[in-house]
Amino acid sequence: NISSFLPRLVTAMIYSKQITTFYQQNGYITIDDVFTVDQIRELRVVTDKFVNESRVVEKDNAIFVLESNHSPQHPMLKRINEPHKIDSVYRDLVYNNKLLDIIELLIGPNIRLQDTKLNMKASRGGQEVSWHTDWGHYPHTNDDLLAVGIPLDDMTEENGCLLVIPGSHKYPETNHHENGVFVGAVNHDSIDTHRSTSLTVKSGGISVHHVRTLHASAPNRSNSQRRLLLLSYR
Repeated sequence: NISSFLPRLVTAMIYSKQITTFYQQNGYITIDDVFTVDQIRELRVVTDKFVNESRVVEKDNAIFVLESNHSPQHPMLKRINEPHKIDSVYRDLVYNNKLLDIIELLIGPNIRLQDTKLNMKASRGGQEVSWHTDWGHYPHTNDDLLAVGIPLDDMTEENGCLLVIPGSHKYPETNHHENGVFVGAVNHDSIDTHRSTSLTVKSGGISVHHVRTLHASAPNRSNSQRRLLLLSYR
């Protein structure tokens, strides 16, 4: 009835406002329990299938980006490119209504997919990612873009979770060039990394970061792999 519905509606509105305000102020947010255990399990199964298929791949191609020590006996992937184009499990996640409702809170309606990738960090060796903004890699002039991180494994400081600098989405445009050459990263000396925050997120939750937010990640020093599906929207 209406009397029981209204308190739930008010609570939802307050929660939505809190999400929007935090994201606008900080350029990132983490939200727990967006996806079910079964949804994450399905993602892991299909990902394991593609890792197994990569055993016969000897060099980077349109789908697989390999670690230098990749081999048929020990397949080591750095990335799966555009996974939503190669399997319906990934594609269905792109259009998940619960996820799209969250994105609409942050950038409004008329949402379009930018791109997808599945970043993978092998145990005891997954490489670090240097400080950068996604904005520095895009051709857009409109910055109403964001990236949603969906961890297939709990993201911890030990296994190389995302690091962000709160409020950096409000900085002047950051330079991703060195000596006039695009290097895809920002000069470390120009960043106050002491202000960085670790986005530790359990599987089932998500991270979201603004296209201009400075972010990076450390190497995976744990005994477990760290897989992060990234869906970018505009």
